[in-house]
This record gives sequence, structure tokens and C-alpha cells, in this order.
Amino acid sequence: MLTALARTATRRPLTVMLLWGLFLLLGFGLGTGVFARLSDNVPEVPGTESESAARYLEEMDPAGSSVTGVVAGTPVADAGLRAEVERAVADVREVAGVAAVPDPYATPGMIAEDGHALIVPVTLEGGLDDDAEERTLDAAAERIREIDAPDVHVSGGPLLGLQMGERAQQDVKNAELISLPVVLALLLVVFGGLRSALLPLVVAVSGIAGAFLALFLFSEVTDISVYAIQVTTMLGLGLAVDYALLMLVRFREERRTTEDVVEAVHRTVAAAGRTVLFSGLTVAVSLTGLLVFPSVFLRSMGLAVAAVVVIDMLAALTLLPALLVRFGGRIPPAKTPRNGEEGRFFARVARFAARRKVAVLAVTVPVLLVLALPVPGMRIAVGDARQLPADSEARQLQDTVAAHFPPGTGVSPVVVVARPGTDDATADRIRALGPGATTRELPGGGAVIEIRPPGEADGAEATALVERVREVRGDAPVEVTGTAARLVDFREMLAERAPWAALTVLAGIVVLLFAFTGSVLLPLRTVVTTLLSLAAALGVVVWVFQDGHLAGLLGAEGLGALSLTAPPLIVAIAFGLAMDYELFILARMREARMRSGDDQEAVVTGLSRSGRVVTCAALLLAVVFAAFMTGGFSPILQIGLGLTLAVLIDATVVRMLLVPATMALLGRHAWWAPRPLRRAHERFGVREEQPGLPREKVPSGV
Repeated sequence: MLTALARTATRRPLTVMLLWGLFLLLGFGLGTGVFARLSDNVPEVPGTESESAARYLEEMDPAGSSVTGVVAGTPVADAGLRAEVERAVADVREVAGVAAVPDPYATPGMIAEDGHALIVPVTLEGGLDDDAEERTLDAAAERIREIDAPDVHVSGGPLLGLQMGERAQQDVKNAELISLPVVLALLLVVFGGLRSALLPLVVAVSGIAGAFLALFLFSEVTDISVYAIQVTTMLGLGLAVDYALLMLVRFREERRTTEDVVEAVHRTVAAAGRTVLFSGLTVAVSLTGLLVFPSVFLRSMGLAVAAVVVIDMLAALTLLPALLVRFGGRIPPAKTPRNGEEGRFFARVARFAARRKVAVLAVTVPVLLVLALPVPGMRIAVGDARQLPADSEARQLQDTVAAHFPPGTGVSPVVVVARPGTDDATADRIRALGPGATTRELPGGGAVIEIRPPGEADGAEATALVERVREVRGDAPVEVTGTAARLVDFREMLAERAPWAALTVLAGIVVLLFAFTGSVLLPLRTVVTTLLSLAAALGVVVWVFQDGHLAGLLGAEGLGALSLTAPPLIVAIAFGLAMDYELFILARMREARMRSGDDQEAVVTGLSRSGRVVTCAALLLAVVFAAFMTGGFSPILQIGLGLTLAVLIDATVVRMLLVPATMALLGRHAWWAPRPLRRAHERFGVREEQPGLPREKVPSGV
């Protein structure tokens, strides 16, 4: 299969490049339209109680969205300011699509006790389509911002999602401006030539275009989260560079043995291309675990990121070979290693870890477990504008409200929907759970009870209130919705589906690794060592962003919980990336073992030949992830730090030390498989003939 793919790309390189050029234009043309379609409705889970109650409430009492304006920084009792505010309120009331704007000077609670701030809430009409709602929001917000005061901010509701989308777009641009030059500089150091360094970037740009286009297509059928842009772009850029790096290193090695560029490309695709194929499949399979969750956000992220991985893989297997045929003749072959030993440093590390296998395991495993200690105490939350950088309008609005108004002002209430048939005693018990509970009647005999919890909308008090309401309602037709209820349902969904997601991913990974290696024990060993590095990285993220240690160095703060988007994405993506590097190493070990038949020496040879690629790839990927941490958006900071640490820990501690130590511990049994499975692998396993490999030396198994 790979040989046929390589021959197609090398026979018609210009056609392949032209097709990818059109794809590039489509991605950066049509695909960037996804920025206008981003959604911040992350915690919604179809089929949950909170979602059912929200739909019922929308049907029975359709209400429009609302946004909030804050005017601060000067005494609001000033006659000139009051006249300006009243004119602005009157003008906003006349905007088409606005349902209500209360007079802040006549409405209790709208003016701060210190007299230096006031709130202007704007409620839109229900039933507006997206375009009409956006026009109304823009007009209303722009008019409020015209008020002449030191601090005037408008956000909340749909505006918060739009502002997050704009921030996401700006952060992507900034990250690309930072990461691409750094990646190019590192590639120049690795290859020592501009031509070799530019080819991975061409593949990477194709990956970015693919990310945009995949997200745009998915936005036609489902919501796309504001977090999707950064996550898919960072992964698409990083994996494209990884795959191109692996292929180019192998191409330069093949050029040492042949002057025929086309033949070198065929050999490269047959050898390194197999690794890229399996790597892309394993990363994609790792992300399919997200499809097990009913959350629209997690499913759309899993599909989008998996699509980007496949695009990167295809670019490395088709576009890069075509580019190499056209321009590879001027790329110098890899230098012949001195004394005939390639990767002497990594060979020494491998021999050390193999000789001191027990000592290496006794030191590295406890260290990784210590780093993972915060994970059991991890908490997740929906989050609010505090997740945004301090210079964003939504964050400035929240900070202004917090500075001038009592705690809890503007906090989303716990919304209790009492359907027809709810008895008065049950309603009274629910109202008694929170002081100041309000009730309004619904058409058809139902009612809505709103209880404002102390603290934050998704804090411990709010989620405890949701649980308490669900306890006291008994068998009455009562449902709870709102921010806190959605968080409770999201947590329950994660707890219920996580084991099935893990089982799905592990089963897929074990099958793919067995097809790649023919071993039963290697996939199990790979999963255990990968989970160690993953837990260590996630533990540091919890320690920094939840507990607040050193968070200030990253321009963030401890929020008492992680964003509910971060843990599942870190786990899914980092697991896939770890498989990426594992395959890089196993491919070389397997090749060395097939050549020599020596299990122990194959470990050393495999690591010596792959160590440089894995280290460089991890460094390049860490640069990409770190660049996305410059935006200051807390969920992306969490994902960026988690993936950066996971990649670095996995590529150094795990792959350089734990892998050779565990391989030495297992010895020849590492490649063991029961006889029926070994026969199945010999018959059905994916095998690519590699030039120069004497088949009579291929070990037949343990």
C-alpha cells in the first residue's frame, strides 16, 4: 500500500503539489470562516436533566439572550454622566431586537454602594436568528460603549462567546508568528540547510489549513467550541513537523546508499512511511475515545482533531514525497557516523538504562508518581471570564463588578423548573433552600424557581445546591438547570463514560501496536509507561492552575479548579502523542531486531537511531505548544502546559530511560505472542518489505 502511494506521488509530483496547493487555498479561504461560528456552550450534554429542563423552559417561556454593560471609574451620581446614561438607555431601547433595558438609576441593585459604578442589563427579544441577534448585540454594545466614562465595558451572554472567538483568532495568529520562526530556526540547526528546514514547514502549513477546513465542515453539522481553534492548530502544526522530520531524517539516511532520489523516496516511504501511517492511526484512535462521550463539545473535538491528524499523515505520505522528488536532489545525505555507530549519546543512555534497569525503575517511577499526586484531588468547573487575560473586555467587566458590587452579583442562578403537577409542599421545600428565591409562573401551570447560590455560578456551594434540590424534590416533576446543574451533569457524564472511553482507546491501541510489532506484551508495557508520564503531566497542571502554585509566571492565577475542557483533551491528545514517539522508537528496534536477531542489541540500536529524531520532534512540538501559552486564555494555558510537559517527560524520562529499562527487564519475551496470534500477525499484519532486509534473519518469535 505504502509503496503504491509513494509511486503515485513520485510519478506525478506536480499534480500532487497542485492538489495540495488547492487544498491550502481552500483551507485558508473557506476554512477560516469557522472563526465566526465558534460556541462557548461547552458543558451542554444532550439527554441530561439540565438540558431537558432548558429545552422545556425555552418552549414554555422563550426569552432572549442578555448582555451586561458596566459604567465605572467616576461618581455615577454626576448629573452629566446620568444624562449620558439615560440617553444611552433610551437609544438602546430603540434598537431593533432589544426587549428591555431597565433604568439603572431607578432599579434597585444596579448602582454600587460606593457610588462609583452602575450596571446596564440589556435583554434581547426571543426567537432572533443568529444574524439578527449579532446585529442587535453590536448596536446595543456600541451605544453603551459611547458613554463618556473612564471604564465602560460590555460583555456576557452571546457577547462573551464572540469575544472568546476573537481572542482565539488573535491567539492563533500570535502563536503562529512566534512558533513558526522558532521551529524554522531549530530545523536549520537539525538539518543544517534551508531547503531541508523549509519542507517540514510546508507540510505544517498544510496541516493548519486542514485544521481550519475540518473545523469549518464540522461547524455545518455541530457546534464548534472556542477552544477548538487553538487545540487543532497546535496539534496540526506540531504533528506535521514531527512526521516531516521523521521522513526527512530517513530520506537523508537512504541518500547515503543511493544517488537515485526517486529510489530514496520509495525506501523512505516504505520504512518511515509505515511508522507515520501507524502513528497517525494510533493518535486518531486515541482521540476516538472522545466519541464515547455524549457531549457535543467532546465529540466535535475528537472528530476535528482526528481529522487534522489524518490530514497531517496524508500530507507526510503524499505531499512530502512529491516535494522530495522535485527538490530532494539538493538535500545532502546524512553524514556517515564516526566509528560506524550512529547516535552514540543515545546508545550510551540505552546501555546504561538496560544495565541498571532495576535502579532506573526504582528512581523514575516514584518521581513520576510524586508528580501525579495532585491528580486525585482534581476538580473541574465551567469557568467564567476570569479565564480570560486581564486586558480582555469580559475579564475587565467581571473585575469591575467584583470590585464595586457585593459577592454574587451577576452570578447565574440555579434554575428549578417545576412542571405541572408539582405540589405546593415540594415547591416550598425548594424555595426554603436559598434565601431570596424568586418564583414566576409558566404557561400551562408550571413555575420557575430561581435560587442564587453564594460564591460562583459553578462553585462548590452552587453544585451542592443542585444536589440538594434533586434530593428534596422526591418524585415530583421537577428538573434543575443552569450553569451549576450543567456542571453536575457533565461530571456525572464523565464519570459514567470515562471507563468505556478508556476501554475503547486501549483496545484500539493494543490492536494497532500488535499489528505493528507482532507482540502482545509490548502494547501493555507501552500503555503502562505512557499512563505514568500522562499522570505526571496532569498532576503538575493541577498543582499550577487549580492550586495556584507558580501560576503567576504564566500570566494566570489559581482558580480552584481546572477548566472542564482541559483534562479530557490533555489525556486524549497526550496519550496519542506518546504513542507517536513510542512508534518512532519501536520501528527502529523492530528493524534492528529483524536484521540481527539480537533482542538486547536491538534496543540499543533502535534507541540510538531514533533518539535524535524523538528528541528533536519533542522539542519542536514543545515549542509549538508553548507558543500557544502566550495568549493568556486559561483553558489553553492548561492544555498547552499539560501537553508540553507530557511531550517532554515522555520523550526524555519515559522513552530514553523507562523504555530500554523495561525492554531489558522483559528480554526476549518483550516480542512474545501466543502461537495463534503470531500466525495471525504473519498472515494479516501490515508488513512493508524494506530494501536490504534479509528475510532469513527475521526472528520467528519466542
